[in-house]
Amino acid sequence: MSHAIHKPIGPGGWLGILGGGQLGRMTALAAARLGIRCHVFTPEREGPAEQVCARATIAPYQDLVALDRFAQSVDALTFEFENVPAASLAALEHNRPGGRVLPLRPGPRALEIAQDRVREKTFFGELGIPTAPWHPIDGPIALQAALLAVGGPAILKTNRLGYDGKGQVRLKPGDDATAAWNALGGVPAVLEGMVPFTAEVSVIIARGVDGATACFEPTENVHRNGILHTSTVPARLTPAQIEQAKAIALTAARALDLVGLLAVELFVAPDGALLANEMAPRPHNSGHWTMDACHADQFEQLVRAVCGLPLGDPGRFRPMRMTNLIGVDAETWPAILARPGARLHLYGKADCRPGRKMGHVNDPFDPAGDAR
Repeated sequence: MSHAIHKPIGPGGWLGILGGGQLGRMTALAAARLGIRCHVFTPEREGPAEQVCARATIAPYQDLVALDRFAQSVDALTFEFENVPAASLAALEHNRPGGRVLPLRPGPRALEIAQDRVREKTFFGELGIPTAPWHPIDGPIALQAALLAVGGPAILKTNRLGYDGKGQVRLKPGDDATAAWNALGGVPAVLEGMVPFTAEVSVIIARGVDGATACFEPTENVHRNGILHTSTVPARLTPAQIEQAKAIALTAARALDLVGLLAVELFVAPDGALLANEMAPRPHNSGHWTMDACHADQFEQLVRAVCGLPLGDPGRFRPMRMTNLIGVDAETWPAILARPGARLHLYGKADCRPGRKMGHVNDPFDPAGDAR
């Protein structure tokens, strides 16, 4: 499909954001720098995004009346949370009064594929982008057969709604398939073979209404307990691997006819090959380093793209390491503020729970002395 041409949304315009978490918060702050006001739609009262947005609608995503009022108040729509129900998206997408079409970017197709792991893996395969071996799972019998086919350690993931290590069970041949299926809640899933890898990396690309693209440098990621711990640039990749990672992101973004941001997570195999893990058509945790190391960060690029503005310069001007502040990590904020060069970003969450992302800190560093 091709996107209808709309008048660019500049200072004084309204951008609607579906989802009220920290990604919406940082998007709204970036929009404010450009003079664009944000209206957030979220079921969560006093969440991170609501605190900094000019307007907020607090209602369930299934409230079609509230969604309609929300849509009438903005000039374009984007989201920071891709698991918005399909029926809600359909309600937002229909023509507005007077025949006005409300731009919904990056668009329903990108959402529908990213929401569904089977569709996502199939999408990568259709584009010739390699992945780890995987099998769709609809019950214990299919799981037992898939475990035999994989022949080694594997990870069972819910087909929808899993994130930050949630909705996952690690398995090996001989494990009880029925118990694993029940532990995951008896919902549709995928089984992925656990491939050996030397590093985890990700790459984020912005694509505008006119098809113009701007790709950030790939970042090297370290996870703890299934949650991203650090993202570091420069990543330890060869020039050829950097170009391959960018090419994968570009291929996927074009195939989705995406307007906005696309993040693609990749494994680096021992032979140097890059394998796609998953993708997200929104700002990504592994792109937070861009806030203090790039001429235009990922949140500004999202605002520029969905508002029909020229994309910014994604170039990096210094090395950077982002560290997530998980749970009580955020209580170290006084020490972080005292650290030379550190840039602290807290999300305004009142409830500090184990495993919850409370903020992040960006630290410049010297790659020559890096002990990764």
